[in-house]
Amino acid sequence: MIDHFTPATLAISLSAVAENYKILSSQTAAQTGAMLKADAYGIGAVPVFETLRKQGCNHFFVATPDEAQELRSIDGAANIYVLSGLYKGAEDFFAKRGIIPVLNSYEEIERYGKFAKNTKLPIALHFDTGMNRLGLGADETEKLLGDLSILAPFDLKLVMSHFACSDKKDHEMNNRQAQAFSAIAKHFRNVPKSFCNSSAIFRNQDWHYDILRPGYALYGGNPTLEVTNPMRSVLSLGAKILQIRTVINGESVGYGMTHICESATTLATVAVGYADGFLRSGNGHAKLFWNGQACPILGRISMDFVVVDLGHINGQKPTTGDTIEILGANQSIDDLAKDCGTIGYEILTSLGARYTRVYV
Repeated sequence: MIDHFTPATLAISLSAVAENYKILSSQTAAQTGAMLKADAYGIGAVPVFETLRKQGCNHFFVATPDEAQELRSIDGAANIYVLSGLYKGAEDFFAKRGIIPVLNSYEEIERYGKFAKNTKLPIALHFDTGMNRLGLGADETEKLLGDLSILAPFDLKLVMSHFACSDKKDHEMNNRQAQAFSAIAKHFRNVPKSFCNSSAIFRNQDWHYDILRPGYALYGGNPTLEVTNPMRSVLSLGAKILQIRTVINGESVGYGMTHICESATTLATVAVGYADGFLRSGNGHAKLFWNGQACPILGRISMDFVVVDLGHINGQKPTTGDTIEILGANQSIDDLAKDCGTIGYEILTSLGARYTRVYV
């Protein structure tokens, strides 16, 4: 038997995930699906899947066949879509499991059509409306819309596209893509459509169509950074203080002597580092919190540890073994992302494997 001595604990509120699903569903008359790719953005795909199924969610989107297979193994009824398309040689995989490939090219449509042989296998179609990442481009779209008979072997479950700039409220690209998708959608009047990611849900109800695809907002991220976050916080993360020491003026902290103390102060070494997803880009900017007071990180973030300044702390001082806040009441994923010069999506999906995860 292995004893577990946990240096850091990640608490995940599944009730907050459920509440966020309700908030998103309240914005629309459409069905609300869920993005579960990348292990539900680092939250945990299986517990989130089970939570959202209880909320009535029927549409789930993942990135890879392996992610889809994990969900299918625990539920045979949900609609599970694989966004990365039809991998060569994976035709039988999708057909046998009833997993829905999101076909991104004319070649994928032809290849799966030959395999399907009019057996009405379920598919989704992704049209690129300007992101130039995945989906049928302009030439392929024109070719397909000119002759839809190539879709005869299939049960077309969904027609979709993806916004490039919906996190920016008034970006002109949003309207340009909306107009392009509207023109495509007219060719599929009796097929469900999906266009909105988390941010787009809050931009324009005309863009909602039939199925929403929120991800980041489900997990507590702010989909509308220009205003207060409408979502509930899902995560709290704290790590243990391993050592406390006093340093004098002129002493350095961490690798490379990148921080020189300008006065005597108290330092705490905390059990979290870039191996845990606490990004090294936070050097000189990121902070932890003790009793609501910000404790700036001094010196470089290393693989397993950070050092924070406690010299200014008022009231009760922390001691060795206490837990200091990384994410929680005083610091959201968006706050930490800003200090690390990135986005909350990267903070979420970088959450390390060494944390003890507690699902509330």
